[in-house]
This record gives sequence, structure tokens and C-alpha cells, in this order.
Amino acid sequence: MTSTRWLTPEEMRAWIDFMDCSTLLSDYLDQQLRRDAGMTHADYSLLARLSVAPERTLGMSSLAEQLKFTRSRLTRAVIRLEEPGYVRRRDDPADRRGQLVELTDQGMELMAKAAPGHVAAVRRAVFDALSPEQAEQLAAISAAIITALKQADEQDTYPSTLPWLRR
Repeated sequence: MTSTRWLTPEEMRAWIDFMDCSTLLSDYLDQQLRRDAGMTHADYSLLARLSVAPERTLGMSSLAEQLKFTRSRLTRAVIRLEEPGYVRRRDDPADRRGQLVELTDQGMELMAKAAPGHVAAVRRAVFDALSPEQAEQLAAISAAIITALKQADEQDTYPSTLPWLRR
């Protein structure tokens, strides 16, 4: 039996600050998009991924992985965005079991209206508060944590696999 490696006071402070930052930033961006564009941050992220994809189209599995969504969460989001005509689904000719999601012209128009306010909010909340060196550190730290979580999943210590592999 191994003993617990408790967090040092410095690690505990960093952990609490990280959790507070993550929660507050997510709420701030979600509120900005709801107020200014009538959509959630999750929906914006989905539409944004499609807007930069070749032919504004991605497979459902690829989109789930990029968004870190479970498959069922992605399906519900796509159905919700299909109703007003922002996306459309179709069968994937390269994978008979798969589906493709395409950002429609109407969805692209919504993104064009929502993006300036969202980028301004991200800049205000994150990048205006950081030096260029801190922004580089943020990218490196985020990449290191993502790598650690993927490795934990491969070693079966991250329960139930990564979100986009879950049903």
C-alpha cells in the first residue's frame, strides 16, 4: 500500500487558483455568448471547429475528440444546432457507420456575428492579463496536463476512458 502524496501548501494554492480560474472563465465566456449571440460556449466551440475545417465538415468522432465531448453529448448538441439550420448531418461515404457534420451558410453567418465579441472577451479575460511569456507558459502548461491525462487514460488510471471515447 502506498501512502498518499498530499499537496504542498504551494501546490494547494495553485490547484485552488486553477480550479477557480477554470470555473470563472468558463462562466464568463458562456454568459458573454448567451448575452451577445444567444448561444452557449459549448455550441460556439462546436461551430468554431467546423468553421475552420476543410469544407466546414468534420466526422462526428473527430468533432467529439476535438471538443472533448462524449458521443451522446455531441449528438444532443448537433441535433440542437440542426433545428435552426446552423449545421446539417449526413452519412459519411468513407465510413458507413459514421456521420459527417457540416456548418451551413446560416451557421457561418452566426459565427461571423458571434466571433468578434467572443474574441474580445477571451482577450479581455486571458491575454490582456498575461505577458507574452506567460501566454507561452500557459500553452506549455496546458499541453503538459493534456498529455498527462491522455497517458493516465492509456495506463487505465483515468476512469472510463477519455470523454470522446465514451458513449
